[in-house]
Amino acid sequence: MNPECSFVDWFRNATPYIHAHRGKTFVLYFGGELLLDGPGFSGLIHDIALLQGLGIRLVLVHGARPQIEQRLAERQAEMRIVNGLRITDDAALACVKEAAGFLRVEIEARLSMGQANSPMAGARIRVSSGNFVIAQPLGIREGIDYCHTGLVRRIDDAAIRQRLDEGAIALIPPLGYSPTGEVFNLAAAELAVAVAVALNADKLILLQEGEGLLDDRGRVVMHLLPHEAELLLAEHRLPEESAQQIAEAVNACRHGVKRVHLLQRGIDGVLLQELFTREGVGTLLTMTPYETTRPATIEDVAGILALLAPLEEKGILVKRSRELLETEIDRFVVVERDDGIIACAALYPFGEAAMAELACVAVHPDYRDAGRGDDLLRYMERSARAQGLNALFVLTTQTAHWFQERGFEVSPLDGLPQKKRELYNFRRNSKLFVKRLA
Repeated sequence: MNPECSFVDWFRNATPYIHAHRGKTFVLYFGGELLLDGPGFSGLIHDIALLQGLGIRLVLVHGARPQIEQRLAERQAEMRIVNGLRITDDAALACVKEAAGFLRVEIEARLSMGQANSPMAGARIRVSSGNFVIAQPLGIREGIDYCHTGLVRRIDDAAIRQRLDEGAIALIPPLGYSPTGEVFNLAAAELAVAVAVALNADKLILLQEGEGLLDDRGRVVMHLLPHEAELLLAEHRLPEESAQQIAEAVNACRHGVKRVHLLQRGIDGVLLQELFTREGVGTLLTMTPYETTRPATIEDVAGILALLAPLEEKGILVKRSRELLETEIDRFVVVERDDGIIACAALYPFGEAAMAELACVAVHPDYRDAGRGDDLLRYMERSARAQGLNALFVLTTQTAHWFQERGFEVSPLDGLPQKKRELYNFRRNSKLFVKRLA
């Protein structure tokens, strides 16, 4: 496929996500390390401008650790860490303020660019920052005074929403303010969660340093439920920062944030790949599974037709009209992922023979070799047993081996139920395979 066709296909496939994300509120967290990566920071700024141009309401929460540590080193001072918590004394607070101010100006300057022949051309992005975060001191714990290290007390979500309603991007540094005029150093990832919860954000996106969460085969873990993430933390020794961010992601989910994305910051265009492709490239945390197997409804007809069409064109499946599919929709089961139909199958029972035909088994090409066909088969076997049936059969011309590998055995055509035998198409010359249900 030539590059032009690839681009056209990608753009068309991204269209549902462009519609879905418009008007939604996303909170994006990134550490201060990103601002030290010239190309990486420029790429992120360009992608932020693109998201804002597509009508997404953006809140940026940034860290400042390396910038703070640099200023402390220049003053021959250090920020002590006790029990995983930073002690922010007067000298450290001065460095925090200086670093936060510097980063705010740097980010605003980059978002203000409008150079011709660049991704920022014509962007005209407004950035709004302010005293959105009310904080309180962490206080004295186990005899340790944490000085100016603080905790989020309240988020002025009304003020942030006002800025978003006006079309601006809200920029929030890791600082909080008290009613008495004090300034507190806050953990940026915790702050991002607090902001996302207060805004009831549609997404919280955490850009991580280093590699993402990998399974035993070295592949990115695509989806986790909160209890699965906690089990992962308990059973695996992860880098401290990664473990903290996973814990924060779980906290966000359990406090109402619909979706939390953990993404590797070093992947070029990671935001675009995650938000505008069906599979994504990072780890998604949700309170409920975002891929489900369920009975089909009439609203699924278009998605099922799209799955079946390529197989019908190759002669693997018998062509079904939309009208026929609509009348038989109650026979179908679908696998839905992120509001899209990625697999389907149908079950036609023949009660007099205590058998059922398994038909229209189809999986989207992007999701094959991941066990979804096996999951559908198990689902259909359970359904057949629940109906008191003793066997499944399939008629196939090109997929015999797949069914044989799963316990189906070749059978003579007289093993078909009488009603199905009367409808058998001798021109297709399909082979019959039967699986007995224990």
